[in-house]
Amino acid sequence: MKKGKSLPVTTLFLDIGGVILTDGWSKESRKLAVKTFDLNPEEMENRHNQVFDTYELGKLNIEDYLDQVVFYEERPFTPAQFRKFMYAQSKPYPKMIELVRRLKTRYGLKIIVVSNEARELNSHRIHKFNLDEFVDSFISSCFVHLRKPDADIFRLALDISQEPARKVIYIENTPMFVRIAEGLGIRGICHTDYKSTCSKLTLFGLEVTE
Repeated sequence: MKKGKSLPVTTLFLDIGGVILTDGWSKESRKLAVKTFDLNPEEMENRHNQVFDTYELGKLNIEDYLDQVVFYEERPFTPAQFRKFMYAQSKPYPKMIELVRRLKTRYGLKIIVVSNEARELNSHRIHKFNLDEFVDSFISSCFVHLRKPDADIFRLALDISQEPARKVIYIENTPMFVRIAEGLGIRGICHTDYKSTCSKLTLFGLEVTE
């Protein structure tokens, strides 16, 4: 850890879902949708699993996704009502957002999002929670047509940041994705909660003050 602390950190790679916001369209959200709209849970989940990777890669829009997953038969509600429900599932983690803002201000860090996000949900989340006020670049799966766990999405993020991997810290709540980034020389923090992430940041020389 002493070696890690001695290296200057210039760039923060950051996941969105599970770190600074809730997941955009999680299994729990889909279960709530099933209950709210009286859907068949097995059918919806099976259809979701068949198309969601393609949706997150930006190869389906939200209308295409919903046509396949929900509106393959007549419903007593509209696509607009269902989309509104989907967007409403995104909630912020205010302390984590403020933490990233403080780190950017104090250390002049580049903030690069590396996230699996579907286009319409991603756009909604960026603007609803003003993420573009402190994020420099969004390497979102829907924009770059690469999706974690593909290591190429991290290589692309490094190319865009124009920083060497050894100067980058990646905050991510999925252990597998942290390990993949670390395999490229990016130092990772597996996020579980605000307090532990603050403690881990100090090991890399990023002191956090309330």
